Amino acid sequence: MNKAIFLDRDGLITKAGVHIYKIEDMEFVNGAIQGLERMQNMGYELIIVTNQAGIAKGKFTEGDYFAFRNEMHKRLKEDKINITAEYFCPHHKEGIIEEYKIDCNCRKPKPGMLEQAAKDFNLDLKKCFMIGDNPSDILAGKNAGCKTIQVMTGEAKTESPEADFLANDLYIASYFLS
Repeated sequence: MNKAIFLDRDGLITKAGVHIYKIEDMEFVNGAIQGLERMQNMGYELIIVTNQAGIAKGKFTEGDYFAFRNEMHKRLKEDKINITAEYFCPHHKEGIIEEYKIDCNCRKPKPGMLEQAAKDFNLDLKKCFMIGDNPSDILAGKNAGCKTIQVMTGEAKTESPEADFLANDLYIASYFLS
């Protein structure tokens, strides 16, 4: 079985804001590229799992999300970072777009995206880590049976007592991997 690092996107890899989706607003968080490179060199698959409630709330479209994602992956590849896969949840029970206005199993803190990735890539979730900046990321990891690392680079800045480790940035987080 393979091992992977599940990574939140906004606030961990790219700078967070209110529904960031425009390519011109893309900026990488300090330490993100170096951390991803180190994790990749340690033999981990890098899998992004991201809530994108802005789609359900009508702030941007799935097309906007995919354009941002594709550009981010392209820029990471220029730094020799290969993202194995990216899963996203466009749902929110308080959304205004009817097809996305649901209480799903993929929205973190629920573990649906991690469980789907485990099936898709033959992962042993007990050997995987979930890294995020938000307590909901940590709970998603715990709910899936992963080890967890909370990184304090996002806007939440609320420590999750459930996190196995706490780090200042993604590069420092890479030192907690085993």
